[in-house]
Amino acid sequence: MTEKKLIGARIGLFGKGGAGKSTLTAMLAQVLHQRGYKVCVIDGDSTNFGLPKALGVEVPRHSLLEYYGGTVFSGGEVTCPVDDPAPLGKAELSLADLPSDYYSRGDGRMVLLSAGKMGSLGPGAGCDGPVAKIARDFNLINDNGDFLTIIDYKAGFEDSARGGLTRLDYVIVVVDPTTASIEIASDMLNMVEQIKAGALPATEHLNDPDLVSVANSYYQEAEIKDVIFVLNRVQDAETESLLQEKLAEKGIRPIAVISTDTAVQAAWLKGEQIDVSAAQEEILKIVLELEK
Repeated sequence: MTEKKLIGARIGLFGKGGAGKSTLTAMLAQVLHQRGYKVCVIDGDSTNFGLPKALGVEVPRHSLLEYYGGTVFSGGEVTCPVDDPAPLGKAELSLADLPSDYYSRGDGRMVLLSAGKMGSLGPGAGCDGPVAKIARDFNLINDNGDFLTIIDYKAGFEDSARGGLTRLDYVIVVVDPTTASIEIASDMLNMVEQIKAGALPATEHLNDPDLVSVANSYYQEAEIKDVIFVLNRVQDAETESLLQEKLAEKGIRPIAVISTDTAVQAAWLKGEQIDVSAAQEEILKIVLELEK
């Protein structure tokens, strides 16, 4: 039986829009599930849809944002981590604490929760910082504490700058064949290295010394073990070679390469579960790297 070295780990996926974060999230969750892990997937993307179907589970009827009372911009309780870095209250919950319409599950070892979506909140609802705070702080626990958590973050760089990295054990950056992806990968590497070196966040906008202290503590207590890079949507060997060359110039060596797969694209369009079999070998490389 496979030793489950990632029990309790928090893994965050980042990348530019369209790079394939949600696809990799679904594939990674499936392979970890196959290896016997209890997997909690948090949909931390405030605008993208489709992850539940890609995982083969139902869409949760309600989000964690609703559970915590909504955003501060709409009169709710959840604040933006930039303006208010204070931790989310009651962030550690078990399934027994949550009504069943706040999560979906597969066969008992796969659980999906949505941090929240912005589309239905109406004009003037404010930024999606509160969704990022939930994704940053929420932790699904049970009596044995044996869930592994995968967080699919919003596309781009914003959530990493909101402190999303500080509560992760592992960071996965998805890189597709675009200049924007390469630059985001480089920025993510630099940010992780700065956090590991003890850099503190920008706090000039905070007038309350206590809030400055809280913001700093997130970075001081960060325990990121590794950041890894995965190539996705690679059409051919020439494209892969060029990507590898440009990333190497920035000190980045991807550990897995996932080719363009029309079946995956069709699954997203049809709202069906993604078949991981074609990419199984490459996804397993990621898992083994994480377990190492």
